[in-house]
Amino acid sequence: MSGSESTPAPSNGRAKRLPRDQRRAQLLDCALKVFVAKGYHAASMDDIAWAAEVSKPVLYQHFPGKHELFIDLLETHLNHLQDELTAALSRAETNKERVTGTVTAFYEFIARKDEAYRLIFAAGMDNDPEVATRLDHFHDSMAAAVAEVIADDTGQPMAEATMLGHGLIGMATSAARHWSRLSERPDLDASAQLTSRLAWRGISGFPKEGES
Repeated sequence: MSGSESTPAPSNGRAKRLPRDQRRAQLLDCALKVFVAKGYHAASMDDIAWAAEVSKPVLYQHFPGKHELFIDLLETHLNHLQDELTAALSRAETNKERVTGTVTAFYEFIARKDEAYRLIFAAGMDNDPEVATRLDHFHDSMAAAVAEVIADDTGQPMAEATMLGHGLIGMATSAARHWSRLSERPDLDASAQLTSRLAWRGISGFPKEGES
């Protein structure tokens, strides 16, 4: 991510009129591109307005400031990732498949062409209280979802199952984050399988109820 990258110049002085919902979606899309290219601190509302080919007053009609715009984007993409992780849990039939699906969903999120993962991992907002609160909520929600499956399948007390859930989410997040930083990334499937095997070696120590 380079601070020297510039956003595209508007092709003319007037932006095409759009319905409010479409305009908001367009502004969010342009803001994502700017934050991905520059990071939060180097990006400005001027950059985003320029990329969207709108005036700053139009941008401020939808978002009171850069921070609010960033938080909106962060929530949108955290919700998308949570939906993908929840789907991976629900469609799997075995615990091993659930582990693999959960880990793979993190890697696939990072591999997306829009690079929305940078909002979470590389925007320079780790110490922002509102960002930290939303990330904590995301991790807690996903750990709880994993814990419910573990508790149902293994009979582990919920407190212990929740620790295992946090462990799986933490491992998947850490491994995928490391993968995102590599200049030459190993194959996605191979990387996800490697992480999954490591996680499964731990979780498989807690067999389903009735299994020895």
